[in-house]
Amino acid sequence: METICGIHSVEEAIKSARRPVEHVHFQQGTRNPRLSKLIDLCRERGIPVRIDPAATLDRLSQREHHQGVVAVVGGAQYEDIENVLERNPNNALLLALDGVQDVHNLGALIRTACAAGADAVIIPERRSAGLTPAVVKAASGAVEHLPVVRVGNLAQTLDVLKKRNFWIFGLDERGEKNYDEADFGGNCVIVAGSEATGLHELLKKKCDFLIRIPAPGKISTLNVSVAAGIVLFEASRQRRKSQPK
Repeated sequence: METICGIHSVEEAIKSARRPVEHVHFQQGTRNPRLSKLIDLCRERGIPVRIDPAATLDRLSQREHHQGVVAVVGGAQYEDIENVLERNPNNALLLALDGVQDVHNLGALIRTACAAGADAVIIPERRSAGLTPAVVKAASGAVEHLPVVRVGNLAQTLDVLKKRNFWIFGLDERGEKNYDEADFGGNCVIVAGSEATGLHELLKKKCDFLIRIPAPGKISTLNVSVAAGIVLFEASRQRRKSQPK
């Protein structure tokens, strides 16, 4: 079991129903209208509600900022890549991450991918952060809506996706074309590298295109979550534009 803290994150966990919510602790004596609505939502869904002193919630949340609510839930589940492809056979947008180890970066990437309308995030089993409680918290509810796939070998997974008619776009500061010159229509995977070293050479070779984000300012590199966000939203913009009105 894990805990989720904060009004927004708990609300998203209840509404999405991707994993069981065992019960929800509310801080005794709070008068926040949002908490009152959350209590009503729990009762509508048949989720047990417990009213406890602040010290209990502090202990459950390990003194994280809980806003007066802590939910006890089943552990975050990884999705199978075949299930993702079955649900999105013709126009899937995936984000693959090559060794992102910072939990806050991974959480931010999952949140950004969800906001941009991606269909899944793919992470490797090794040399990568996983769906820890810290990542779930940093994702601010996005884990409850966006599938996260964990694979044994990311390079082999990209090969499989290429055979399934996916175009692979790798983010690299030395890429041959700007990100806004790429065509993100149809099935595509955006691959972002680790915080320290970027994409491994093997994964670069698996990409159909290496794309860069031009940075005319005095700093030429971006945080991985920022860089991936820029490209994801460009892909989202193109895909919305191509849809019939």
